Amino acid sequence: MSFRAARAACAVCLVIALLPLLGGCGEDRAVGSSAVEVSVSVDASRLGAPVPRDFLGLSFEMSSLAQVARYADGGDFATMLRSLGHGVLRFGGVSADTRVAWTDGATPLAPWASSAVQVSDLLKLRKLAADSGWRVLLTIGLAQYNPLAAAREALAARRALRGWLAGIELGNEPDAYARHHLRSSPWTFSRYGTQIAAYRRAIEKVAPGIAFVGPDVSGSHVFEDWGRRAAISERPALLTGHHYPLGCHTLPPATIARLLSPGIRRAEDASLHRYMAVSRASGIRFRLDEANTVSCGGKAGVSNTFASTLWAVDYIARAMAAGAAGVNLQGNPANCHGYTPVCATTPQKVAEGDLTAQPEWYALLLSKALVGDHPVRVRASPSPANVDVIASLSARRELHVVIVDDDPPGARPALVTLHVGRRFGSAVVLSLTAPSPAATAGVLLGGRAVDGDGRWRAPANLPRRPGRSGVVTLDVLPSSAMLVTLAPRRRPAQAPPG
Repeated sequence: MSFRAARAACAVCLVIALLPLLGGCGEDRAVGSSAVEVSVSVDASRLGAPVPRDFLGLSFEMSSLAQVARYADGGDFATMLRSLGHGVLRFGGVSADTRVAWTDGATPLAPWASSAVQVSDLLKLRKLAADSGWRVLLTIGLAQYNPLAAAREALAARRALRGWLAGIELGNEPDAYARHHLRSSPWTFSRYGTQIAAYRRAIEKVAPGIAFVGPDVSGSHVFEDWGRRAAISERPALLTGHHYPLGCHTLPPATIARLLSPGIRRAEDASLHRYMAVSRASGIRFRLDEANTVSCGGKAGVSNTFASTLWAVDYIARAMAAGAAGVNLQGNPANCHGYTPVCATTPQKVAEGDLTAQPEWYALLLSKALVGDHPVRVRASPSPANVDVIASLSARRELHVVIVDDDPPGARPALVTLHVGRRFGSAVVLSLTAPSPAATAGVLLGGRAVDGDGRWRAPANLPRRPGRSGVVTLDVLPSSAMLVTLAPRRRPAQAPPG
């Protein structure tokens, strides 16, 4: 469902013109004449499974839960969530195991915890969920082993969140506990499974029927073992794992060029394959419940730039095509310099919920159009262009084509010729632009920014061009992303019988 050829990486801004097969103005021809040609055939006769309604998601540290829950009382977060349709809010991260503990009348705050989650937080979170239409995936810490406290927290979560509770996962990246000195070595799946079983027995005793998800591993390599064994022994309602293409401590260091490189794309395709192989073999859906650009909170100048938008558009579309159940982009409402789709620029704005759409938020807005679609097959002729093309068919029989060009400034443009067949007619282009790949502001979707109240309004008149003989040709300059929508042709009305 995806095509990416092999050229160098990065990105700048998008200039796109939709050309008919014949004709076109002189400026369009000037661009096309110097472009690298990419020929893409789209086969919409074989459909993949539909993209789930709640595919899009956000993930926050458990230490942010109380603050995010307070956004139910004011601010623009609920409005922003509604602009994406339905989704999943996940709370977890390392703080779920190391800094945040449950407390209630029978459970005093643990001495190791620096903050607490309590019933009042969960009740506000339910209001936010109801106002936005987003369900909640909650992580209960496993590292500080306490099955009784876990059972009390799970029961309180079900009572407070009611139908808005999507599920509970036990521990964040438990496969890495020994590396982080949270368990002694050797820390094996068998030891983990014994502790998970004790937690589940305690929880099911007071809250029978609650949905468990997991194992919430740190990456796809370990998932081949832990995910497979969890699927067999635990039968979770949903398999979960994490993905970061770049590490905060790896060498060479994280850069925009590395983030958008063909090598990263190939590694990500292999990672998705590992995750989905276990999912298909077990018959249990898989969700990337924590993902973003650079681990450890991200890297300023990479994670908060337009380059992260291009990465997210491409990765989300490829995860949809692979059959994943969803992607939750990790974020921090109090840190605008790392990875985060939304944040506030001052402590006062954090408290008030006066959030700003970061570059990655625009990737979610574009991806919203693909929810509910059926992925379709894409084939491309060999080309040196660093271009990815992913296609899907909507319930209205519209063809959606996502095109991302990750080439750096100064690279030759790509001339993308889409062979879509005569069943499709005119094409509409929704472009994603920014001043440069390193830009942290000025991102526009369809020429428009997110409003101050968190809303984004699609333009009434997007660029529209007719297709010719089932072919649409697009000039795409480096560092571009777009969504091309092709409507089915109307069949001519039959003459009434004489």
